[in-house]
Amino acid sequence: MSTFDHEPEPGRSPQPPDPAESVPSRPSTAAPWAQAEGPGHHGPAGSGQGAAEAAISAVDDLRALLGETALPLETAGAAAGRDTVRRTLAQIEDYVLPRVRSLDAPLLAVVGGSTGAGKSTLVNALVGRPVTRAGAVRPTTRQPMLIHHSFDGPAFEGTRVLPHLARVRGQLAASSFPRPGGRPGPAEEPGGAEPVHSLLLLSDDGMDRGIALLDAPDIDSVSKENRRLASQLLAAADLWLFTTTANRYADAVPWELLEEAGRRDITVAVVLDRVPDGVADEILPDLHRMLDEHGLHEAPVFVIPEAPLNAAGMLPLGTVDGLRTWLSDLAADSAVRTEIARRTVLGALHQVAGRGEEIADEAGEQESVAGRLRADVLESHEQALQEIVSSTRDGSLLHDEVMARWQDFVGTGEFFRSLETKIGRWRDRVGAYLRGRPAPEVQVEQALETGLQGVIVEELAKAGERTQRCWRSEQAGRALLGDEDLGRLPDDVPDRSAAVIRAWQGDVLELIRREGAGKRTQARVLSVGLNVVTVALMITVFSMSAGLTGAEVGIAGASGVVGTKLLEAVFGEDGVRRMAESARQDLDVRIRELVQSLEEPWLQRLGTVSDPSSAEIREAAVRVRTTGERL
Repeated sequence: MSTFDHEPEPGRSPQPPDPAESVPSRPSTAAPWAQAEGPGHHGPAGSGQGAAEAAISAVDDLRALLGETALPLETAGAAAGRDTVRRTLAQIEDYVLPRVRSLDAPLLAVVGGSTGAGKSTLVNALVGRPVTRAGAVRPTTRQPMLIHHSFDGPAFEGTRVLPHLARVRGQLAASSFPRPGGRPGPAEEPGGAEPVHSLLLLSDDGMDRGIALLDAPDIDSVSKENRRLASQLLAAADLWLFTTTANRYADAVPWELLEEAGRRDITVAVVLDRVPDGVADEILPDLHRMLDEHGLHEAPVFVIPEAPLNAAGMLPLGTVDGLRTWLSDLAADSAVRTEIARRTVLGALHQVAGRGEEIADEAGEQESVAGRLRADVLESHEQALQEIVSSTRDGSLLHDEVMARWQDFVGTGEFFRSLETKIGRWRDRVGAYLRGRPAPEVQVEQALETGLQGVIVEELAKAGERTQRCWRSEQAGRALLGDEDLGRLPDDVPDRSAAVIRAWQGDVLELIRREGAGKRTQARVLSVGLNVVTVALMITVFSMSAGLTGAEVGIAGASGVVGTKLLEAVFGEDGVRRMAESARQDLDVRIRELVQSLEEPWLQRLGTVSDPSSAEIREAAVRVRTTGERL
């Protein structure tokens, strides 16, 4: 089980100290502040407590909203937005809420820096004895170490800070240092039982009360997880001890984090390690210039000269006295500690609010893109619906076979005139027509079904193609589709279309039965034939002449008039008008339901976009800023 795992530092080869076995965690005497860590506790009760409670409430509201914010659409800023959500949630949980609740809790000083900058050696020097070591294998420090005075143990043993890291209590272990010859001891073998991301707590009364040191992973580690953990730990710090070297102080990666520290108004001390004789005077002016440019003009700089380590892996006595004194002065003054914590948390609240607004912007973009993609679906299918409905209203379905079958059945001229005399003549003509022949009204009905089915299938296929073309023009739409051809018309659509039409035809039949329920009307219907009257009503619904030209207008118009006059003779003029409108509305509803069912696969892809609204997130972020300013 590896208790310590830190980077080797070039040119410094520590020798193993005397062994000391790991011991179980022992309860610490609780500090006075630890007895009152409830919401809003940060010292004496009063207006400050109310301000803290308001800030906590605002941060909690933002945290809840961000916890539900997935930003699922692959917009241009989605990946960065998701990372911002993750980092903001971590910052809220790891630092902001714990610190707002307890401004007078011990300060957490995170020792960070680049690979080989000497962080572990610096920590040992500040504590006054070897508590951490340079690891034999990079990447290093998967298990960060937090060293504190025993009096401050309760501040870190629970989940007040860094709640996602399991706590492991330990002291120096003999196996935590290299064996002679460079081979690792048993503690360095893989397969240990401790979680990879745990926080090792070390109690050492050589530390000042009121301040703890946390040795973080390298910010430029080759391990992505280590870099991520280092960033998380730095975000949870009250102050940073930023360690660099004389030949790496200008590296880009450290300055990206130092720039963030400037934006957060965090207290930073820069440790310039391994400085050869005579080089400090050359480096310090440039280093101070860079600090000024990054908003860190108040950051003190502590120079550690290049020096060999002793047998215990320690720097010579007095090497870090300046830094140790600076930290001790901070630790000794509770008012200064509280002010540092307040200043840092205010910067963090401002940053959280700013990030919340950035996330709100991206959520707004997601809403906009989702709206466009949804509109593409609805508009394409609405266009298909209108084309289909138009075909049922403009007489265009009475082309070709439908008209031919209907004309064979009812004729024009003499037949039409016979309708004006007596309904019984219709029955005689139909009876003579039907003897020895298949039912012509069935043929007309089938022809109508086939024609309408063809229109429905064609328009729905166009709708799918239009929608897919629009979606593939959007980055988010392409991601939702992947390699799938969602625009291809499902194989069952022809059968579903036919079923819709047959169901409507059945509704027309039932409509006629209801309208013909009276004895006299029923007799008229039976004298003509229920199926014949049903087909006549369908023809009437489809017989508007718009869209037809030339001879077709006369034929379709005459056909419709024949059907209408027949129905009027049975049901009366008002009854026919009412029945035709009812049948048309029913057909429109059934077609709309079919079209909408083809929208569903598209809309289901967008169904995952259920984030809180951008307005909610923005409002919560603004509340964090305004309540934080009152702390």
